[in-house]
Amino acid sequence: MQTLSLTGANGLSEICIETGLLNRAGKAMLDVFSPSRVHIVTDSTVAPLYLEKLTQQFDLPVSSTVIPAGEEHKRLSTVEGIYHDLLAAGMTRKDLIVALGGGVVGDITGFAAATFLRGISLCQIPTTLLAQVDSSVGGKTGVDLAEGKNLVGAFYQPRLVLIDPDVLATLPDATFADGMAEVVKYGYIANPAILEMVSQPDYQAHIGDVIYECVKIKRDVVAIDEHDTGLRMILNFGHTIGHAAEKLGNYTELTHGQAVAIGMVAAMRLAALRGDADLSAPLIALLQQLGLPTELTHDRESIFHALLSDKKKFGSTVNFILVREPGRAEITPIESETLHEYILKL
Repeated sequence: MQTLSLTGANGLSEICIETGLLNRAGKAMLDVFSPSRVHIVTDSTVAPLYLEKLTQQFDLPVSSTVIPAGEEHKRLSTVEGIYHDLLAAGMTRKDLIVALGGGVVGDITGFAAATFLRGISLCQIPTTLLAQVDSSVGGKTGVDLAEGKNLVGAFYQPRLVLIDPDVLATLPDATFADGMAEVVKYGYIANPAILEMVSQPDYQAHIGDVIYECVKIKRDVVAIDEHDTGLRMILNFGHTIGHAAEKLGNYTELTHGQAVAIGMVAAMRLAALRGDADLSAPLIALLQQLGLPTELTHDRESIFHALLSDKKKFGSTVNFILVREPGRAEITPIESETLHEYILKL
């Protein structure tokens, strides 16, 4: 087992990566927590695969909420439904909430755990590659509003994250590719060796090592800047324009990973417009090799107005993450008026 630790504002997070870990997840949780009961939140895709398997590993009362799958359900109304289920199950602050699923489930469940009874213990069990390498680690939780993505949320570290690469075998190819966008992001912002790893034809045979390298980067960044006011912003490479594209597609036309892939290419081209070397060609080639889109399809004016509601906007500037060379990213504030000119040229 590979284990990483992260100390956050609400305590220590332990991140465990091991093939077959889901088969003993119940014991792993009870080694850390001492709940009277457990509530599992999952979605309609993951529930038939793993909910019963996990539930049977406990000898104490277990209840569950199964939410509809999809980003379009990442709403406050879904969180309210979870609150009602937690109350019906008699959950107290001594008990444990488990997020079993991909990024949407993890974000929603984390927000519910952070706010129910003002905070209840949380374990993340990510079942998609995107969630394993990114969203399950670091304590960002939240939901979307009509005006934009993740505009309501909280920083709330899970006490335990259990990552089992074996569960990725059940993912459709498109969902696996979705997670690879975040993997490529880590290669470009911090560790170019990751890009070399995933360029190999047999990289999936070593996916556990890829996951470890990505999680280690995120752990190190979050340890320095838990609340996303400085260094942690580099993790948003590709996300500013990507989130705008997601919003314009009503969170159904593009998956998060597809949007990030498109956003990374756009960010590379924007950097070139500012006078940096154009690094977009090798990025495009790798993303296409991994089965991800690379081109913006929305009107540029619409993209610009959609990104103005992004959390990375501060006053009249937007913090853009620009990659100067693979492995070196910089936070670059760009005036809205100047950014408008760049966006129109993409």
